[in-house]
Amino acid sequence: MEIIIERDEIYRAISKVQGIVEKRSNMPILSMVLLSASESSVQLSATDLEISFQQKIPAEVVNPGNITISGRKLFEILKESKNPKIRIKERENNWVFLTDEQVKYNLACLPSEEFPVFVEPEGVELVEIDGSILREMINKTIYSVTLEEAGFKLSGIFTEKVMQEGKPYLRMVSTDGHRLSLMEKEIKGIEKIKINGGIMIPKKGMMELNKLASEGGSLYLGFKQNNCVARKGDSLIVIRLLESKFPDYNAVIPKKTKWMAKLNRDALLDGMKKMVILTSETYRGVKISVEKNSMELVSINPDIGDAQEKLEVEYKGDRLEAGFNARFFIDALQAMESEFVELGFIDNSSPCVIKGKEDEGFLGLIMPMRL
Repeated sequence: MEIIIERDEIYRAISKVQGIVEKRSNMPILSMVLLSASESSVQLSATDLEISFQQKIPAEVVNPGNITISGRKLFEILKESKNPKIRIKERENNWVFLTDEQVKYNLACLPSEEFPVFVEPEGVELVEIDGSILREMINKTIYSVTLEEAGFKLSGIFTEKVMQEGKPYLRMVSTDGHRLSLMEKEIKGIEKIKINGGIMIPKKGMMELNKLASEGGSLYLGFKQNNCVARKGDSLIVIRLLESKFPDYNAVIPKKTKWMAKLNRDALLDGMKKMVILTSETYRGVKISVEKNSMELVSINPDIGDAQEKLEVEYKGDRLEAGFNARFFIDALQAMESEFVELGFIDNSSPCVIKGKEDEGFLGLIMPMRL
């Protein structure tokens, strides 16, 4: 195989797969990308067996064929190259020659036959989704996916379609058991996709979908045979779904809150950032005290010291004191866009519900903690 290809084109493609190629794996082939050249294009493939990516790139194909090359090393070489064209040529005994006419590389590779076969599910019903909408949905749910190894059934974003007032909505929900985020948007045609009962998309897969969505424009999404399929232009991602049952999230979302505090989002975010300075692994909480038009934040850590700040709020309920993890508030508020946020309370042993006027379809929920 021998090709001449635009440096910028292949660099953009190889940049997309850096989160997929395995850096530490007992299968060295998974750290490689497969380049398949034919006619006037090269197909770049990468997989970690859970997520598979393919993209076609225009190229001058001198000799067709297949080679593998280290995904990380190719990325680093292209990043440092300033020349417009790259020549990649297969050598004997699984070596690859690469040059930009200024610097020359000889790289060891692996037989292309060892690369896992990419199988695209057939007959997938795809629905067009605006990339900015999908990106917003992911950004407002991915932060509360569990990071704990033992939390496998919560290690993704639960995705389902719901009908509200006769209109089809796509809903995403995530939780780590201490907080929950829910985001839903009306999406035309979403009723056609087959996700009855909901499905679980792994966090890593959602991060790759987010990259695709962030390129702007629309993409096409569908589900079949325990796979999520996303297509955008010449790029294709296939993500293996998690085989786990998501808990009944509706049971923990209060139907109605008793008291509501409204305040500036940036003021609350800044206040929580100040409180988190004094937190540690042992002392993570902040006490929120709210009464008529006043909210006080207090962080106490016996090993370091204490901090407190008063904020202006719109609040007409009874005095309420409750403890929460300050970091959870920061994560939720940073994902939001509203100028003002509403915090809904029932009592000091019930979750706090976060909403915002400009964050339509979003609901954040934070469980209280003992201080």
